[in-house]
Amino acid sequence: MSGSTLPARRLGELEVGALGLGCLGMSEFYGEGDDTESTATIHRALELGVTLLDTSDMYGMGRNEELVGRAIADRRDQVVLATKFGIVRDPEDPGKRGVRGDAEHVRSSVENSLRRLNIDHIDLYYQHRVDPNVPIEDTVGAMAELVREGKVRHLGLSEAGPDTIRRAHAVHPISAVQTEWSLWSRDIEEAVVPACRELGIGLVPYSPLGRGFLTGRFTSKDDFVEGDFRQQNQPRFAEGNLEKNLAIVEALRALAAEKGVTAGQLALAWVQAKGDDVVAIPGTKRRRYLEENVASAALELSTEDVAAIEAAFPADAVAGARYPEAAMRMVSR
Repeated sequence: MSGSTLPARRLGELEVGALGLGCLGMSEFYGEGDDTESTATIHRALELGVTLLDTSDMYGMGRNEELVGRAIADRRDQVVLATKFGIVRDPEDPGKRGVRGDAEHVRSSVENSLRRLNIDHIDLYYQHRVDPNVPIEDTVGAMAELVREGKVRHLGLSEAGPDTIRRAHAVHPISAVQTEWSLWSRDIEEAVVPACRELGIGLVPYSPLGRGFLTGRFTSKDDFVEGDFRQQNQPRFAEGNLEKNLAIVEALRALAAEKGVTAGQLALAWVQAKGDDVVAIPGTKRRRYLEENVASAALELSTEDVAAIEAAFPADAVAGARYPEAAMRMVSR
């Protein structure tokens, strides 16, 4: 795959390439990182027409923002840069997490992100998780101040519920809602997707490949490297659930083989086929997987194709919750 230009899609008033790049795994959670290959992956993404790069202040305790900032330093004008605030981690025990959405935290977070990224503005700034102790109007009001000051261009929410989205949008236009959406995580289709479409808000699915599971690359717990968080605390990868879910992925692989594509490409094409307001951000830290993901954008699925995929991979057949219980309490607020 030498060169490619992705078609454009819109997230509210923001125009981006039809597929984005999630940068989380470059710095944490999925085993050892390789900054050189990660940087090359970001550069290759831009060559292929990917413009939306997604990071967060909590990925790698800030290291991911620093990595992304270095990678785009000489090509800032090619990038629509998204980052997030709101999940607070304990430096002494990074596994401990809280949520803050107060104005003071919004202000300090954006200044720290701008410094780490070494940029003068953030294109899309998300609240990473909704703080149940701070009215969303107060949080978005503080974020709107950043827009007026030119430090942020567009606002987003991550893992917010439909009522919260509506209340936030009434304070300041929300351009995008980021949430998990894939063949094995479809709960947002009931209320979140309709709310976003009612308001003209774009949808940014993260983990559209089910944390890599839908690619078919994992066949047992032995396939995960040491330090991979999927094996440590993800219910769907736990013993018992893993085996049940593998059977569904086999059905997906069979459909993909009929089309001459990989299971991952078919899973990505399914997400993208959900609407022109959908811009998935599959994460990878390797160029070869990036190129495979981008190639999925050329795969057009008919209504019959989508129905066949959903019949082979029924949402209610997935074994295990998408997060441990404590983390599930932080979504759809």
